[in-house]
Amino acid sequence: MKKLKNLPSRIYLLLILAFFYLPILYVVIFSFNESKSLTNFTGFSLQWYEKMFNNRTMMEAIWYTVIIAVLATIISTIVGTITAIGLSKSRRILKETVMQVNNLPMLNPEIVTAIGLMLFFTSLQIKTGFTTLLIAHIAFCIPYVILSIMPKLRQLDNNLAEAALDLGCTPWQALIKVIIPQITPGIVSGALIAFTMSFDDFIISFFTTGPGVNNISIYVYTMYKRINPSINALSSIIVFVITIVLVLVNVVPLIRDRKKKGKVNEEDFSNSIM
Repeated sequence: MKKLKNLPSRIYLLLILAFFYLPILYVVIFSFNESKSLTNFTGFSLQWYEKMFNNRTMMEAIWYTVIIAVLATIISTIVGTITAIGLSKSRRILKETVMQVNNLPMLNPEIVTAIGLMLFFTSLQIKTGFTTLLIAHIAFCIPYVILSIMPKLRQLDNNLAEAALDLGCTPWQALIKVIIPQITPGIVSGALIAFTMSFDDFIISFFTTGPGVNNISIYVYTMYKRINPSINALSSIIVFVITIVLVLVNVVPLIRDRKKKGKVNEEDFSNSIM
């Protein structure tokens, strides 16, 4: 009876998973198609991967996407971490005001942020290109980093930093050796969100980039009227890389925790024998 009661929920879960993952599987399968058809699989071939790597425009788009995402993630993580730590020690009024301002880019539609940044660069007569694209990505990545780190700072004992200073640490040592290790999970999650948002962004990138500087999203947008199976190859590689990163991020900490537990159990066992 219990299995029959759970059957509709299981079917519903399978339908949801199929809705999300079947299109991805479809793209991966047809990236190996011998012909240009996106509906009829005529045979296995790696020609679209070869053409992707030989396509200079596509490789430049990949390069700009990766370098912008990496730089935006590093800079926004550093700035966001410092800002979050500073806000945690600030007065309540200042903290709430800054957090409200910090939430605006996430609450606003992206088109509003994109037009605002475009008008900002135009009013200052800044030539759009790599620099403006990087600044725009840093601007919308910082709020996500701050939002990821703040909960960890709320859980942090306020006396830890003071205790470290009393024990002889300099403020810099207290920051690096005491505070940062305690909020590392929040920093890592904020950095991952920032990288994902930067890598995937289209609207803000489209309004803040210049001629000759395109990321993957803009390149795919320019190709939407033409059938190009190389896009399927590129999408498959992105899915493969993201899957590996997610596995590493989730599996490595589990293995590390098991090793620590194993060492603790061995030490307890040896102590009990002694």
